[in-house]
Amino acid sequence: MAEQRNQAPFLTDDDPITPIDFTPMNVERRRLRLPLSPAGLAVSAALALFLGVSWFVLTARSVSFTLTPPESKVAVTGALVVEVGPRYLIRQGDIRVHATAPGYYDFDSVLSVGDAQTQSFAIDLQALPGYLSLDTGAVSGAEIFADGALAGVTPLEHLELTAGEHTLTLHHARYETLETTIDIAGRAATQTLSLNLLPAWATLSVDTTPPGAMLSIDGIDIGTTPLATEVLEGEREIMLKLPAHKAWTTSLTVTARQDLSIQPITLEPANGLVTLRSSPRGASVTIDGTYHGQTPLEVSLPPGSEHKVVFFLNGYQEATRRFSAKAAEENTLDVTLDPILSSVKITATPADAELYINGERRGNANQTLSLLAASQTIEVRKAGYAPYTTTFISRPGLEQELNIALKTLEQQRIESIKPEITANGQIFKLIYPSAFIMGASRREAGRQANEVLRNVKLTKPFYLSTTEVSNAQYKAFDPTHNSGTVQGQTLNNPNQPVARVRWIDAVRYCNWLSEQEKLKPFYMIAGDSVTGIDAASQGYRLPTEAEWEWAARVDGDPASLLRFPWGAELPPPPNQGNYADISAGNFLGRVLANYDDGFMVSAPVASFAANANGFYDMGGNVAEWVHDYYGTATANGAASETDPLGPSTGAYHVIRGSSWAQGSVTELRLSFRDYNNEARDDVGFRVARYLGQ
Repeated sequence: MAEQRNQAPFLTDDDPITPIDFTPMNVERRRLRLPLSPAGLAVSAALALFLGVSWFVLTARSVSFTLTPPESKVAVTGALVVEVGPRYLIRQGDIRVHATAPGYYDFDSVLSVGDAQTQSFAIDLQALPGYLSLDTGAVSGAEIFADGALAGVTPLEHLELTAGEHTLTLHHARYETLETTIDIAGRAATQTLSLNLLPAWATLSVDTTPPGAMLSIDGIDIGTTPLATEVLEGEREIMLKLPAHKAWTTSLTVTARQDLSIQPITLEPANGLVTLRSSPRGASVTIDGTYHGQTPLEVSLPPGSEHKVVFFLNGYQEATRRFSAKAAEENTLDVTLDPILSSVKITATPADAELYINGERRGNANQTLSLLAASQTIEVRKAGYAPYTTTFISRPGLEQELNIALKTLEQQRIESIKPEITANGQIFKLIYPSAFIMGASRREAGRQANEVLRNVKLTKPFYLSTTEVSNAQYKAFDPTHNSGTVQGQTLNNPNQPVARVRWIDAVRYCNWLSEQEKLKPFYMIAGDSVTGIDAASQGYRLPTEAEWEWAARVDGDPASLLRFPWGAELPPPPNQGNYADISAGNFLGRVLANYDDGFMVSAPVASFAANANGFYDMGGNVAEWVHDYYGTATANGAASETDPLGPSTGAYHVIRGSSWAQGSVTELRLSFRDYNNEARDDVGFRVARYLGQ
């Protein structure tokens, strides 16, 4: 029983503490208040203390601290802390921990003790920074960078650095950069470091004959020779200068700590400076046979010898001088050149024209002049006439004469007109038309009612393409176009005339061609309609019906017009054009008997001879759209239509000329008129434009 009483029951924080009842069993308690003796009081106090300690031991947590460095001292404060050897009995809750060690920052923090029975806290004290003293011996002023940050210049004392490894970099303008690492112990300890910087220069020794030359390095004057100087490593430009002597220069590669010596340099005397002038100016100059330029001219010449100086200018006598320069002196050499003159007689029409020589007015153009034997610009001018300009060289000893006839402005304009022009690969020939009679007589075989005779007067010169527009030329405007095939025969070869184009397509091509040539378009187009024309435009257009008939029928004399492209009678002679021939008889209705032009469908443009006016395929190959709306023509009697453009409106447009698919008497005649609006495989076009005034 005694052993059982000495064993303390295991209590937890949640178990209640029940007071011990010392009342004897089976004895009635009495309500007596007896005074306690001192011995009784002591027993009661001891018993209370025992009970309190027991409660604390049973409810406290065992806490330990791991300290770095190990010699650290720790103090723990809180509501109730009992140190038991290396551990502490601490009730759950917050405590304040204070740790110290020499050379380290104090640790002072509040920690929380949890409900675990055994707990441990690691406390790592941070070492105090260390201090570095650094010197570079006799070299001072080197910049010190610690871990890339400027820390000061040498000599440097008491540089504070955190404990651990650091990178030190030293820079000095005249020494090689040095980089090293150092391990700082910290804990307020002071470390000393001595470093030696290596020179980044070499010693350069220079001497000259004569002495006293100024030495410049990279443009900075250093001193006079003889001398020895320190030069930083790298590429250096060396110059030696001495009055009255030529400068001496060289480039050196200087390597640190490898001294250089330039052997005595003999300086040459400086050239003399000479200004050469001539009257008149602009004379060419050679010195000792070498060309130097034109006057006025500044040259430098070596002293001590005589130089041959020659001046020459067209129209003047050559002049030679001999000259000796002096070292570092400036001199001037002036020469007056003697002109070479020649007599020239000028005769001009009209008689009151004026003469200009090299832009200077010299009076009436009819006179005899003494001119320099050199190239000169001669002009003859008169209001209302085109000026005449020429470059003339007079020849001494020869009798020379200029006969000049000025042209009126109108003459010049006419002569400047090009008889042929080219656009998009087509040649355009200039026509000066005249009055003639369009249509055909009622007595002419094959004549239609729409071919009435009309007096027409064409006054405007115009260009007309010598050939019909080819597929290749049209596809420069519309690359997607296809002229198609007929009976397996292609119409789409590049040199065949374009076909299957509507009148509006031909008009669009004309406007496109104007844009390529930067000309104002002739047609105003909206959608698929022409809304107007600019009759004053020099842009490209379709020829008018009257222009087309003049170019096709007039053969020298406007009073004698061709009936057929080849003449007046049928059948056509061989190879006269591409018409409906026997080779196409199996798919064409009417063909020329006994005629074979070698092509079943259209032929390449210009495959046959041109007519008297220089135009190809005015009959045959493809028929051609012209500018005019179609209308029923009426005879105009003795009246004359001037430069007609056809009706202002209409449902159809005129087609002129026969095609490869036509072979009747009616169709082969040059007065035949057809009309349509839709594309056909035997209709193409050619292009015209006015000359302009």
